[in-house]
This record gives sequence, C-alpha cells and structure tokens, in this order.
Amino acid sequence: SNDQNATTWLVTHAEEQISVMREAVGPDIDICLDINFNFKTEGAIAIGRVLEPYDLFWLEIDNQDPRSLSQIKRSQRTPICTGEQLLGLRQYRPFLEEMSMDTLKIDVQWQGFSQAKKVADLAEIYEVNIAPHNYNSHLSTFQSLNLAASVSNVRIMESDVDSAPWRDEITSVVPNVDKGYITIPKKPGWGCDLDERSAKKYAYSG
Repeated sequence: SNDQNATTWLVTHAEEQISVMREAVGPDIDICLDINFNFKTEGAIAIGRVLEPYDLFWLEIDNQDPRSLSQIKRSQRTPICTGEQLLGLRQYRPFLEEMSMDTLKIDVQWQGFSQAKKVADLAEIYEVNIAPHNYNSHLSTFQSLNLAASVSNVRIMESDVDSAPWRDEITSVVPNVDKGYITIPKKPGWGCDLDERSAKKYAYSG
C-alpha cells in the first residue's frame, strides 16, 4: 500500500507510461487515465500537473469531497472526470455546485435509469456534460445508450471492448459499433434482452 501518497518515483513512472502512449498513438487519439481512490488531493494534483503536456482526454478520480476535487481541478490543467461513485441527486449536487469536474460520470445500473436521467438533467443546468459509466454486459450498454439518447449533454459513453468471449451469447442483440460509434436501439424497451438460457450456462457456481 502507498497510503494514497504519490511518491516522486510513482509520479515519474506515470509520466513515463503516458508519454510512451502519447508517442505511440500520436496527437489525435484520446487517452484517459483512471486513478480511482488511490491518491489524496496532493498526489492527484502532482499527477495531473506532470501529465499536462500529454493532453489527456481526462483524469478520472473518485473522491467523496467536492471541495477537495475542486482544488485538484483548479490546481492543474488536466481535465477531471468523476461521479461513478456517487448515488442520487443529493450526492451529485454539491459536486456540481463546487464545479468539481469537467465531465460527470453516471452509472445507469447503479443509479437506476430514472435517477440517472435526473442527474444528467441536473448536470445540464451547470453546463456540465456527462459520460455513462459502462463496463458490464451488452444489456448494460443498451441501457446506457438509452440514457445517451434521452439527454443532450453527453460527452462520450464508456464501452468495454475487451471482455469474456461468451458475452455475445447472453443477450438477444449485440451492439453495432462503427468507427467508435454505437447505433442507438430502436426496438421496444432497452432494445436488448437477457437470454436467460444462455446466461445459465455461465452462471457462477462457487
């Protein structure tokens, strides 16, 4: 454990990794870095500052204190994304009031769809774009797509392309991805259903 401290070695290591990525992909590919809950305010600022030259799409930080996160945002130029750890309008509101982020993450499955929509609408009042947090099954992707289709302040939607090889078997439809864009579903409901018979084949039995 590093006690949430960003040592000189660790900050230098982060810069080395991101610099190699930037050199490899060039200036036109976006890079996101998720540091989760791993650093206190001081450490997150240090990492954000050292990564400024590499033009990250965002630095994703989970933080329970909106003022701390606002300090990070003001103290360095790397854009901040947060919110997947929050639940409900009352938890999101102080972060928006403090303007603690550049992009707000919303997990549709964690919030429930109606609450996620309310949070997105609240973010729009503060001129903040959202990004659906989505790393689960295709059903999760279709639920997140429905949110993206119902609001006007979506920056980008997360989609996990590297998952279990049998993931395609457990839903009635798989997402149609074309050049980084996913087609919005038009079928009733989510536009995708869970195939329970297939899902049972892969049920965890431990």
